[in-house]
Amino acid sequence: MRRAPRGLRIHIGIFGRRNAGKSSLLNAITRQRVSIVSDTAGTTTDPVEKPMELLPLGPVLFIDTAGIDDVGALGSERVKRTEQVFDRTDLGVIVAAGEWGEFEEQLRAELARREIPVIAVFNKCDLAEPDAAVLARLADAGIPVVKTVAPEGRGILDFRQALLATAPDELINNPTILGDLVGPGELAVLVVPIDKEAPKGRLIMPQVQSIRDLLDTDALALVVKERELRAALDRLKEPPKLVVTDSQAFLKVDADVPRGIMLTSFSILFARFKGDLTTQVAGTLAIEDLKGGDRILVAESCSHHPIGDDIGRVKIPRWLTQYVGAKLDFETVQGHDFPADLTPYSLVIHCGACVTNRREVLSRIMRCREQGVPVTNYGLTISYSLGIFERALEPFPAALDLVRSRSRK
Repeated sequence: MRRAPRGLRIHIGIFGRRNAGKSSLLNAITRQRVSIVSDTAGTTTDPVEKPMELLPLGPVLFIDTAGIDDVGALGSERVKRTEQVFDRTDLGVIVAAGEWGEFEEQLRAELARREIPVIAVFNKCDLAEPDAAVLARLADAGIPVVKTVAPEGRGILDFRQALLATAPDELINNPTILGDLVGPGELAVLVVPIDKEAPKGRLIMPQVQSIRDLLDTDALALVVKERELRAALDRLKEPPKLVVTDSQAFLKVDADVPRGIMLTSFSILFARFKGDLTTQVAGTLAIEDLKGGDRILVAESCSHHPIGDDIGRVKIPRWLTQYVGAKLDFETVQGHDFPADLTPYSLVIHCGACVTNRREVLSRIMRCREQGVPVTNYGLTISYSLGIFERALEPFPAALDLVRSRSRK
């Protein structure tokens, strides 16, 4: 991969009323004509995304949204699309053209509720200066304020500095995927099946990102197919610190890896990297309570065209149905689509979310928690259904302790 994936970029959402100059601001900061700019209100209909390197912050993804004050049937659909962007915003920018009123306060309140850092940008300052009382109130709230005339480039350097200063450290210093589990100089064996789901000439994203993570943490990586795993382990003078497999090959890999060597899957690693592993492990235990007719929501981050033996649409439903011993009702959503009302579902099963940023996954987990719906992910569900759940959690002592404490009750 030549560019940082979207899921590893800091997502910067640009919000505001129609015609506040959001698109002009995006064009100015990226120095490109990314969004169409017009005096006609409502020019931006769907969120417009622009990845770039904002040094020294690193790879970011700017998201230009439609005006939050849009009205009418089409307007409400645009607002709905804008509201979806909240779920994946790491850093919020509220753009106002002089006036700071109800709409801006609603945006600020929503971002504050989600604990998302905010920057206030007063655009079109050549036409009207922001109210001094508003500036004082924002300062008291600790919100950085920038004044711009975006089409002329005025204030853009100040905006850039505000972005650099406001981004929290946890956004800049991403946690590792598995490097902390392996350690410098230690070996991880990555089991990578080459099947219909592997892009021709490439590896799938979690595998590539895991290899890079091991290199970044000075660990060693040995990549094999599942058929060569046993021979590869026999050739090693010392056992590896960790074996990571594609979840679909869990049973064969479990049989080939001796006890005493930690084993998990890429999907479970990403449950920790992109989400909340403890919450998702607890959600997995709800599989025991499933019964015939229960509705299960399968959430996929990417929008790939499903193949004949698709993991989310075929394999997981088959394994889970066999485990429960009754027919279950499975529904699938893709991309950024995720229901606001989750109460009809008995369980949410999320993919590894390799193309989604951590904020969006955590937003979905929070929604599940608020509505009392258990949530798990692909690798956790597969290992549980196949009876190797505890072994797959050996690299994560806190999660394993949770499972064992629940089993003793």
